[in-house]
Amino acid sequence: MPDPKVVLVRHPFFAGIDPSISETLAECAHEVSFPAGRFLAREGEPASGFLLLECGTVALELHRPGRMPIVLETLHEGELVGTSWVIPPYRWSCDVRALDPVRAIVVDARCLRGKSESDPKLGYELLKRFLPLFVQRLEAVRLQLLDVYGETPT
Repeated sequence: MPDPKVVLVRHPFFAGIDPSISETLAECAHEVSFPAGRFLAREGEPASGFLLLECGTVALELHRPGRMPIVLETLHEGELVGTSWVIPPYRWSCDVRALDPVRAIVVDARCLRGKSESDPKLGYELLKRFLPLFVQRLEAVRLQLLDVYGETPT
């Protein structure tokens, strides 16, 4: 298994990060893998961290009883899965399903929140990296809603 610190440093989400911060992140990280079809997270479950995809593809889905789920976004190698760990109540806002075998580094939220509270530099660096991701994901949902609820030609 690769060293989480090495994966963190070369992952696009943390490109150019201060080495001391990558050391701290690595203290909260470990590698995980999931087979195709497995749910990595379910809507409403505690969001205990985020994942840095090393390989594989996941779908962010909204469950609809009696209907097929809505795929909000598909994420691939080099992307980050999970922002719900940042803001209380720390619950997943959608389902996350592996579309093919996934290998990732998971960063434990409780560990990282604790370290961020005691190190404002770390907290600010994470804020600068996660806020654009929040905006990007919100825009993806907005575009998906436009597609789902768009007008039909007459």
